[in-house]
Amino acid sequence: MKALEGLKVLDLTSALNGPFCTTMLADHGADVIKFEPPAGEQCRTWGPLDEKSGESGFYAFLNRNKKGCTLNLKNEKAREMFYELVKDADAVVENYRPGVTKKLGVDYETLKKINPKIIYASGSGFGQYGPISHRPCYDIVAQSMGGMVNLTGYKDAPPVKVGPSVADHVAGIYLCVGFLLALYHREKTGEGQHVDVSMMDTIFTLLENSIVKTTMQGIIPERQGNIDPSISPFDIYPTSDGYVALGVGNDKLFRTFCDVIERPELVDDPLYLTNDLRCQNYENGLQQLITEWTKQHTKAELEEIFDEAGIPCGPVLNMKEAIEHPQIQAREMMVHMDHPTIGEMYFQGCPVKLSKTPPSIDTPAPLLGQHNQEVFHLDDETYAQLKDEGVL
Repeated sequence: MKALEGLKVLDLTSALNGPFCTTMLADHGADVIKFEPPAGEQCRTWGPLDEKSGESGFYAFLNRNKKGCTLNLKNEKAREMFYELVKDADAVVENYRPGVTKKLGVDYETLKKINPKIIYASGSGFGQYGPISHRPCYDIVAQSMGGMVNLTGYKDAPPVKVGPSVADHVAGIYLCVGFLLALYHREKTGEGQHVDVSMMDTIFTLLENSIVKTTMQGIIPERQGNIDPSISPFDIYPTSDGYVALGVGNDKLFRTFCDVIERPELVDDPLYLTNDLRCQNYENGLQQLITEWTKQHTKAELEEIFDEAGIPCGPVLNMKEAIEHPQIQAREMMVHMDHPTIGEMYFQGCPVKLSKTPPSIDTPAPLLGQHNQEVFHLDDETYAQLKDEGVL
């Protein structure tokens, strides 16, 4: 048994933040039914695409464990079919731009009249209210407007976004958490509610001490490369065969670190006596000193040295190295799945491990409209008719 077994979730999401949320729900046992327009949702066209079938690998890993239906919500008959499913559903998850669900007749105010206990989770670029809530959004926009892009990169170079779509992914996680909070509230009160998560809000919550540095000190933080403004040493250093990441977060670790690099006198240097002083003076000698030392070793040597010393350190891995890393493999963070048209796939597993109700990946992402007849209880003739009418 899985933790969310028995929950029925109607998934109106597309692209990334919404599907990422519903994938987590599905991995943990929720019965997630994904609805797409008859032509399919946008990320079915996002690469990589399988050469034989044209199926999107992006869509396939992001929509595993779900059932798939097509439904033209602009059609009145389609909406009535959806309303029938809402009657005994636990949740609806959507990530349209605010206002679109109302036009389609599947907004929270409409659906709660059908099922007052429904939990309605909305993911969007800018939230359900505010002066720019109506705008469309992708991850790069949310990262930029949330303040993250201006903090990412090197001082004398243009700003860059964080590589993966962190606004989408973390917004999806927040949407999942919001749903679970609402579910707990409903267990106590019987009341459903509307969950509202914004990608811009999400990025804003991830800026750590940059915000309080501005509000407390009047300092507007700028790009510093890999340097952490609140911990030092905390950086990525070159080695003889690549790079390693290294973090020394307190005075005790710094003493150990100085012994490891055979520079014990640094502990009593007035420039480095405290973490705050090390942050202020890091680029005035300490950075270069450490770099010169790390260049004399390989990644593997440094990993072993700092592991033995108890100092956080790890090599910078490329994608293949990360996939093959023994820790990733031991944690089952890569799983095999047979897809009906792509064939064997190998993609990321479930990050939340539960001892009593573990998640798993059991079924591949649905083909377009694969479960229409099953979900709507349609015979062949009715199914063909609804297709002809543009309902499915």
